[in-house]
Amino acid sequence: MKRIELTILLIILSGLAIAVRLLPHPANFTPVMAVSLFAGYYLPKKWAVILPVFIMLASDLLIGFYDWKLMLAVYGGFVLAAAAGLAVKRSKSALNIFTATLFVSLGFFLVTNFAVWAFSSWYAHNWSGLLLCYTLAVPFFKNTLLGDLFFVGVLFGSYELIRMALSNRLARAINIK
Repeated sequence: MKRIELTILLIILSGLAIAVRLLPHPANFTPVMAVSLFAGYYLPKKWAVILPVFIMLASDLLIGFYDWKLMLAVYGGFVLAAAAGLAVKRSKSALNIFTATLFVSLGFFLVTNFAVWAFSSWYAHNWSGLLLCYTLAVPFFKNTLLGDLFFVGVLFGSYELIRMALSNRLARAINIK
């Protein structure tokens, strides 16, 4: 990927994810996880990690920061999604992308809600408190999963359609000459 293409893609992905986080939206229905997975799949490794952290920091700067231990779990969930994108990149298929999306959505749910239970005073620090935390978080998981599936479909699908269109255009241009 050329430097200018990378720069444009980083601006588009950052702008999309930050804008959606700032605009009114259903809870947890954002493109940040999809951008993280996409970054791991298509971008150079360092950008796969930097991009989701930048998106979260930039948008949290405007939305507001919260407990650093919870933020670490949330940011870590997005970095893990980028790592999943890197892993899936080795065996490219729509099924692998779909499976990775399910995996990162569930992993994010488990990690972030465990952090809420462990680091906040909202729930008793016992087995029933942990179960209550996860139970009350299920509606948020539904939105997370639907948002992740939607935005992964949009990002990956759009990117591949654009690549195919450009490839076909280039092939026609070469055949004309």
